[in-house]
Amino acid sequence: MLKILRSIMPREDRFFDMFQRHADILVAGADAMTAMFAGDEGIEESCRRIAQHEHAADDVTRDVLVAVRRSFITPFDRSAITAFTSAMDDALDEMWQTAKAITLYEVEKFEPQMLEMSRQGGEAARLVQEAVPLMKNIGRNAHRLHQITEAVVHLEGRADELHAAGLKALFKEHGSERPMAFIVGREVFSHVERVLDRLEDVADEIQGIVIDHA
Repeated sequence: MLKILRSIMPREDRFFDMFQRHADILVAGADAMTAMFAGDEGIEESCRRIAQHEHAADDVTRDVLVAVRRSFITPFDRSAITAFTSAMDDALDEMWQTAKAITLYEVEKFEPQMLEMSRQGGEAARLVQEAVPLMKNIGRNAHRLHQITEAVVHLEGRADELHAAGLKALFKEHGSERPMAFIVGREVFSHVERVLDRLEDVADEIQGIVIDHA
């Protein structure tokens, strides 16, 4: 009976397949956000793509949560799996919140710091993407995983600096004569900063798993 039950339960390696799908979507969402700020395609099209990636991430999150409930064996503690998955989902959700704010306020021009922050987000997402397969063997890959998480934290810190510089430039340009332009720009900056914050949360979850299992 135990053999039969195990045969119908998700295998441990299926979790890594789902983690990889989630990380790939994370990178795709970050790239769509960067394309939007860079003007590589229309804002409407970029927002549509970001929405698609956010919905796809929701699907993966649901799959992971179902698998956690159905599995006898999981690669990490169940709470660590759900926290890691939720952190990736939160990052994509914040990308979508950024796109929604831009659509709501009909923003057509972006500050250079917004673009650079989005690029930092793309780098951080790619680091997460690199980390996922390494998590299959944490003991062997612990050093590189530590390097990856530290790099994501560094990118988030750099994004904070860009955020401060961007707000200062925005205020100098619009603060006294066009206060609404400053308020809207500040709102967009805040959303992009939160994307990096959520990506740092992903790195923190990876770091916690490494500490627990290395």
